[in-house]
Amino acid sequence: VTTFKMPEEFGSVLDKQVIGPTTENLIKSDFPVQSFKPKVQIAFQTLPGQCPRKIEVERRRRLYLTFDIAQLLASKGIDSDQLMPRHHNPDNMPTIEEKKDPVFPIYLPLKIFDNDGYDCRTPEEWISLGLEPGSHDRKPVPGKALLPTDDVLGHEDPKSQKLIYKWIDVGVLDYDKATELYLVHKTDKNGLVRDEEGRPILNGGITPQG
Repeated sequence: VTTFKMPEEFGSVLDKQVIGPTTENLIKSDFPVQSFKPKVQIAFQTLPGQCPRKIEVERRRRLYLTFDIAQLLASKGIDSDQLMPRHHNPDNMPTIEEKKDPVFPIYLPLKIFDNDGYDCRTPEEWISLGLEPGSHDRKPVPGKALLPTDDVLGHEDPKSQKLIYKWIDVGVLDYDKATELYLVHKTDKNGLVRDEEGRPILNGGITPQG
């Protein structure tokens, strides 16, 4: 009788013994799993014949992932780029005879039309989705933001006529109660939320150095 000896690199041996496709999620993400789960008003324990809560959550998650806010607005004839107010020259305004639409330029900020009456979560609840069980670090929450494609000019003059605004994938880092604004960071080409040095942005971007 001999003693069983485990290979030194046992993990690599198991990795090579892969038969067929895997169900493991191999996509790297900086967002917590629970941040993608929709909120449902269903009891945790259901009666026989009723849809279980976990199945309904997964159904809605897949459904909501098929929605695209830019396409939804476009289907209603709304150009997302025209939602942001721009600088206008009062001496060069289009006349009614020119039949340009709109005759009067867009000048009201979007925040005037904010309505949180139908929101399923408060801002604090949205931000708390970045907290994973057993972790003290808060991760970003996935979202879409209407932002300029030119970051430099967008910071210098967000109402410039040269800017193009598009719905962009972002990580929501924090929320300011005073201004009622969210702090967001654009995702990179891999869908990750990283700083200039390639490190994950945690806790709203606040580091021990400030």
